[in-house]
Amino acid sequence: MAGTRGQTRGTTAPIMYVSADGTGVPMRKEELAGRAGKQPDGSAKTRLAYLGCVFTQHKTDEQGHPVRDYESTPYVSSFGSIEEFGPCLRQDAIRRGLALARQVVLLIDGAEGLANMGRLCFPTATQIVDFYHAMEHAGKVLVALLGSKEHPDYKTRLGRWAKKLLNNQIEQLIAQTRKECAGKAQTEAVEKELGYFLNNIARMQYGTFRRKGFFIGSGVIEAGCKTVIGARCKQSGMFWSEPGAQNVLALRCIHSSRRLGQFWLERLNAHAAHNDSLALAA
Repeated sequence: MAGTRGQTRGTTAPIMYVSADGTGVPMRKEELAGRAGKQPDGSAKTRLAYLGCVFTQHKTDEQGHPVRDYESTPYVSSFGSIEEFGPCLRQDAIRRGLALARQVVLLIDGAEGLANMGRLCFPTATQIVDFYHAMEHAGKVLVALLGSKEHPDYKTRLGRWAKKLLNNQIEQLIAQTRKECAGKAQTEAVEKELGYFLNNIARMQYGTFRRKGFFIGSGVIEAGCKTVIGARCKQSGMFWSEPGAQNVLALRCIHSSRRLGQFWLERLNAHAAHNDSLALAA
């Protein structure tokens, strides 16, 4: 597990956000032996690394949009399973003041693994599916229904989906789409894409979430995946060992969490304490 160390004691925050995502890191062949992947032969080229962050919000702007507290975002990462990662992310939230937060919000992409992690590790949190992932899946529904993004009605109808999603009309959208494709050849394909929305109705009440002043986008963790992991570990020609990638991600998380000075101070103190114990033993 890579992450921040020596996090200061949390303080009361009106809203605490927890967010997480996963991204593939290119690994050496020996690190991927026996692992299933998405290559044509079923092999893997990457290992999944989870990244999580915690941040707080005290206010909204003049338009009612949420404002993330300045320098309030530490990161943690892991190549372990979601069952291992979730409790570590919870520990970081506890250090940030989870018990003192008046409202906890979990921002995810709708993946069942992350949703289940939220239920287990943040049971009182309001779960929100990132609006932009919802729109990406709305596009897939429309492609299944219309046949192509090149259809003349595609962009107009995608805009309608956005407006209705922002007005808590997800169930109406599902019903209307089913009615439109009933008895047609594309019914099965449309129903498959609608499954994402059926599984996330409660997490897609964007009108309600916006009235409460919540973030509905997971841009913070998406940017983190690109800057903390992608910018260092996914450059052309890079292939990592797990220990090497884990160490790099640990330092990247600590640096991005603005705890690098504190990290090295702790290392120095630990080294001094070790030398003192050796001196006493002698």
